[in-house]
Amino acid sequence: MIEIVNYQPQYAPAFRELNKAWIDQYFVMEDSDRKMLDDPQGYILDRGGAIIIALKDKTPVGTCALIKKEDGVYELAKMAVSLEAQGQKIGWKVGLATIEKARELGADTIYLETNSVLKPAISLYYKLGFMEIDGYDSPYSRCNLQMQMKL
Repeated sequence: MIEIVNYQPQYAPAFRELNKAWIDQYFVMEDSDRKMLDDPQGYILDRGGAIIIALKDKTPVGTCALIKKEDGVYELAKMAVSLEAQGQKIGWKVGLATIEKARELGADTIYLETNSVLKPAISLYYKLGFMEIDGYDSPYSRCNLQMQMKL
């Protein structure tokens, strides 16, 4: 059974490793990644954001962050599911929980940045209700696709 919980400090290593795994598989770690993954409390939570963790048998297998950009606008970032847990709808569950958390935080807009090589992720984002857009400045050299959802 999958349990969706809010981030707690004991999940910091899992948040880092789950994200490092997919970044290393497809890209290279960038300064923006390191800042966020090395200090999720300071970079995400203390600035008004949130992190969702998916647990399977009490073990973190998925995660997603909401980064507050300005009042009402949040970035969905650092969504990851462990290789062993992929194919079990964990990304869907984490995505839905993250969108609900954004609503609780008062978001009216959620955007994300991704890369066109991440086809399963992009398919998930469309299913969750995101649409392609242009216009946000990206801190990532790997970003070639932006998507947005109005709540």
